[in-house]
Amino acid sequence: MQNAIVVLFFVLTYLGMAAGRLPWLQVDRTGIALIGVILLLVTQASDMDSLIGSIDPETLFLLFALMIISAQFGAAGFVDLCVHRLMAVRAAPTVLLALTVAVTGALSAVLANDILLFGMTPLLIAGARRRGLDSRPFMLALAGAANAGSAATMIGNPQNIAIGQVGNLSFWTFLGACGVPAIVALVAVFGVVWFQWRRRMENIEVLPPNLPEVPIHPHDRIQSLKGVVAVVALLICFMTPFRPESGALLIAALLLASRKVTSRAMIAAVDWPLILLFACLFAVTGALRDTGIPYQAIATLRSHGLMPDNLTLLTPLTLLMSNTIGNVPSVILILQTWSDVTPEVLYGLALLSSLAGNLLLVGSLANLIVVERAAAFGVRINFAEHARSGIPITLISMAFALCWLAYWGWLPILPGGAD
Repeated sequence: MQNAIVVLFFVLTYLGMAAGRLPWLQVDRTGIALIGVILLLVTQASDMDSLIGSIDPETLFLLFALMIISAQFGAAGFVDLCVHRLMAVRAAPTVLLALTVAVTGALSAVLANDILLFGMTPLLIAGARRRGLDSRPFMLALAGAANAGSAATMIGNPQNIAIGQVGNLSFWTFLGACGVPAIVALVAVFGVVWFQWRRRMENIEVLPPNLPEVPIHPHDRIQSLKGVVAVVALLICFMTPFRPESGALLIAALLLASRKVTSRAMIAAVDWPLILLFACLFAVTGALRDTGIPYQAIATLRSHGLMPDNLTLLTPLTLLMSNTIGNVPSVILILQTWSDVTPEVLYGLALLSSLAGNLLLVGSLANLIVVERAAAFGVRINFAEHARSGIPITLISMAFALCWLAYWGWLPILPGGAD
């Protein structure tokens, strides 16, 4: 009976992940996951020690530290400076679109996407409007480039952080496995958005009344330099035996001890709902793991040769899970229930799940942040409009990623290691 209750709450939690929020209620994915944990506790299907023991604190610490480092760039006005200079370039809209993709991809590889996109979205909208351009293609390029660029590194997005920490992966090997496909994906983002919008980029938007003012952060060179030094120091930590989450926390502590930016402002910039979502999903999937059911399921799959340790099975799995329950919940589910997953599979999982996030609007947090933030400033992008560009971007980028992983021997194409 206890196992049945755990399975029930697990299924309901992940159905909530797929729905995105509870019908008729303002309860999002974080709230759904938290409710799942609470129900496990109050029904005594699991206890506090077991749930807390399922949480991976190193992943949460690294995620928190990266958000503090990203907040440093926001508070310093560095993101404002990048967007302002980008949109001030005296060039054709095609060049501005290419610069948007390149800048977003580069920043997404080393900064927390949620904080980065929250600040970039209104600034890019305002810049496009000053140039008399339709801001919608820039929003699609912004979301697409964030997903593609974040695929390059182990700190590019939340699911990569979890994969890297749980699998104890090498930062530089990760970059070698995923860097080139991420660059090709950025080219695909630019090519698809430009092709679809090349004749409409200079359309005049009809603006709704009472739009909020775009927040502006004056640029501070010293604070920006501190952010750059923090990123360089973090990368150095990945080159040493020093635990990266310990180094990242130390860097975050030094940034919080600032004379100009209050620690309260920096801490307020952290995406606490995302961290809570991670913790709750670790707990819920850990409770399922403790029932032993996932091990039985994996044993059955292995006996039938259906383990997703090859490109034929891993690719559709990541596409399906990323665009239903989301790439963060799907990655945590795999990490918690597949105990003997190999590093090669983890590199493939990180790359493919990141690129799969471009397929549909619900595929990644980056898409949702850009669309919801843009809507607050009068720019509407619906599900079909995103899919029109997202589907070809995903097909092109994932096709290259498959060829790359197979050619260099990261993963076999067929089950059983056959090529």
